[in-house]
Amino acid sequence: MLTTLQTSYTDTRAADLAWALGRDRLPALAVLNLELSGAKVELRLLGASHQVLLEEGEVRCSETVACMPGSSTPLPLGVAKRVGDWEYEFAARVETLSRGSFAGRAQELLALVADHPNGLAGTFPGSPHAFTAMLAQYYEGQVRWRTWHAYPQEGQLVATRTRVGVRTGAPATAALESPALL
Repeated sequence: MLTTLQTSYTDTRAADLAWALGRDRLPALAVLNLELSGAKVELRLLGASHQVLLEEGEVRCSETVACMPGSSTPLPLGVAKRVGDWEYEFAARVETLSRGSFAGRAQELLALVADHPNGLAGTFPGSPHAFTAMLAQYYEGQVRWRTWHAYPQEGQLVATRTRVGVRTGAPATAALESPALL
């Protein structure tokens, strides 16, 4: 699903992005609700980037990557959290592209996500290449999602990938019991 977000472009630099796990639901400009093999996934586009809410039974996980005033947690290259029989893994990278390469990559990503049933993308006013895009899937006992945050004025594209699920060898019925993820 592709939408034009009716807001000003808030997070105008890749360096302004921060990461948080366990934040409360933030106001969203666009939402896509999915059910992936029993897990409820809510992809949320914010004026300042993205939030993903995951719920499976008693399990709740909230990931936010956005420009968050007062946040002291910058965007990490990687995070791995073990909680009971579950694990959360996050990775991020920043690509700097030439103007022509950036425009081509932006069009390619927007087309991929817009046509995918588990995809949500929003473009910001002022530039067709200023966007946030998200794509979720269920694969081998894990809920996974990828996101892309485009900054055409800098020629930068921030890509993230996340997976949440049962550790290899753990029973499939294990519950996530961490206050940090509730």
